[in-house]
Amino acid sequence: MCSSNCLTQDHKSWGECVRAKGLKIAFCGSATNPGNDLTAEKKWTKELDAYASARKQGIQPASTKMKDIEKAVRLSDEKGVAYGSSGGA
Repeated sequence: MCSSNCLTQDHKSWGECVRAKGLKIAFCGSATNPGNDLTAEKKWTKELDAYASARKQGIQPASTKMKDIEKAVRLSDEKGVAYGSSGGA
């Protein structure tokens, strides 16, 4: 019942064998929905993490897009005041 490259060959079913390997499945885009892929997901997560970090510093970027976040952080560093805060840049 195991897959041909299973080292132990002692699983009760093919599914149990495959699950024991700890496979990770990533989604990928398709012709109908090209934006739905792991690369886009990683980019989106990175942008949201950067936005959350900026907000924790009191910075208010114009959007959650990386260009706006980087601009707000840069301006905050240059002015010494959190961008978008009251009295800020």
